[in-house]
Amino acid sequence: MNAPTPVPIPTELSIHPGPALLSGIDAGSSLATHRAQYGDLPAVSLPALLESVDSLRMRGRGGAAFPFAIKLRTASQGRRPVVVVNMSEGEPASAKDSALAMTRPHLVLDGAVATARALRASTVHVILPGDRPGVVEAMQDALAERRDKVRFQTHQADPVFVAGQARAVLELMAGRPNLPVTAWAPEAISGHKGRPTLLSNAETWAQVGRLVLVDEGHYRRFGTDTEPGTTLMTFTGDGVPQVKEVEFGTRIRDVLPPGFAGRPALVGGFHGAWAPWHTLASARVSVDGMKSLSIPLGAGVVVSPPQCPVTFTSRVVDYLAGQSARRCGPCLNGLPALAEALRAVSSGRGGTARVEELAGVVVRRGACAHPDGTVRLVRSLLATFPGEVAAHAEGTGCGPALEEAS
Repeated sequence: MNAPTPVPIPTELSIHPGPALLSGIDAGSSLATHRAQYGDLPAVSLPALLESVDSLRMRGRGGAAFPFAIKLRTASQGRRPVVVVNMSEGEPASAKDSALAMTRPHLVLDGAVATARALRASTVHVILPGDRPGVVEAMQDALAERRDKVRFQTHQADPVFVAGQARAVLELMAGRPNLPVTAWAPEAISGHKGRPTLLSNAETWAQVGRLVLVDEGHYRRFGTDTEPGTTLMTFTGDGVPQVKEVEFGTRIRDVLPPGFAGRPALVGGFHGAWAPWHTLASARVSVDGMKSLSIPLGAGVVVSPPQCPVTFTSRVVDYLAGQSARRCGPCLNGLPALAEALRAVSSGRGGTARVEELAGVVVRRGACAHPDGTVRLVRSLLATFPGEVAAHAEGTGCGPALEEAS
């Protein structure tokens, strides 16, 4: 039986107004309200769009931070491409795409439509989550308002962690099980039905939409010279998750909810890394800057759990072990064994040697990145909280080591 998620799928959200994507959200989410704020969607040529996203160093907001210009340029070469809006949001601790669906659906759709026009793509595929009915309803309402000269086709993802992985999405669109498969070429080269496929998450499309609607100069009013713009972040603790829009360059401590202060946090989601408080307090929101601190921004998730890091990580790895595609050895056998080894440490029934051995066996050998992300989480626990891990392994449980690491 699969372990339940240690962070429940949010049914309630606290969405804060922001400087750009989330500006004016109190006025409502209808198409009429959206057009009153931004005006009609202008036509943009492919060269102009490429120049803007390249100049801004715009990166995808799905977790990998891959340069959007490279994906766009690659997808524009060859056969007529496919455009995909991925709103599956399989990461339970993330709610930013959900927040956009409920407050700014037309900013997301404008980004996809403008790009589809530039690419001369006839259809925009929208992947909806299988476990967030409020998001599905909000997007269906938004799509019903549109009168674009492109066709929208919706697909509903399975309620599993790996359902939003790019190849899993393509499998869903092809009518096959919504699970990752091995691929020998990026989807921007060969994706849906062998055609170049430009697949990005909702926030990436919203960023493109705002860029097209307000121009590059206005977009640069926020952020830094090297990282213009903003990013959405989800803060998940023991209350209602909060979604905030944050300018790049902002100190993370300045946007944390009050209950997060002084505590370590898991940054980047379930495939992310642990950060002690002194690291979190000094870090700024930055893809490159946070990577240098070994706390990747990822999908912009910051989790401050009520449990100690060892207990919480063990629960996360239990969950991740049950969320794999089960199509390769590292997922089928390696992750359950890793989960059991970490569970033994957490409950005082074993040391870390087995955990470290299995992490070395699993990493970089899977058919997708799911095993690698799980190993990243486990290794960050061992490196960040050695005293607390040792206390658990010895059977003394949560103790002073947590405070020392904080």
